[in-house]
Amino acid sequence: MSDIETSTVCEEGYACTSQVGDFDLQIDATDETGPNPNAALVATYASCFLPAVRVGASQRGEDDLGTLQIDASADLDDDDDLEAIRFDLHVEADLDDDAFDEIVERAEGICHVHAAVREALQAEISVHGGAF
Repeated sequence: MSDIETSTVCEEGYACTSQVGDFDLQIDATDETGPNPNAALVATYASCFLPAVRVGASQRGEDDLGTLQIDASADLDDDDDLEAIRFDLHVEADLDDDAFDEIVERAEGICHVHAAVREALQAEISVHGGAF
């Protein structure tokens, strides 16, 4: 048995519905009924990275980062393939640069999407402390 199983259906056009556990996920290559696959991947990456930041912070004794937010941006090449991803990570806690660097390094080792994405496409991460 696999660890993750999904089922994706495309009845017509370019919109697909994936059954992921008990959830339906709508992805549409034309952005009409849901995000396109590249946008969904960038959002999934950010959604994996934020909890990894919390775990990385907790590992170094920083248990209260407050609110976290990633503003992600991505560039596409001429074939509409993802070419670059950038994260602006906003953290309510106001830590020094060394602390943020260590937390981000730990998060990069924890985030499963970060590990799955080819190295040339892993997000460039800028941290903004004292946010919110």
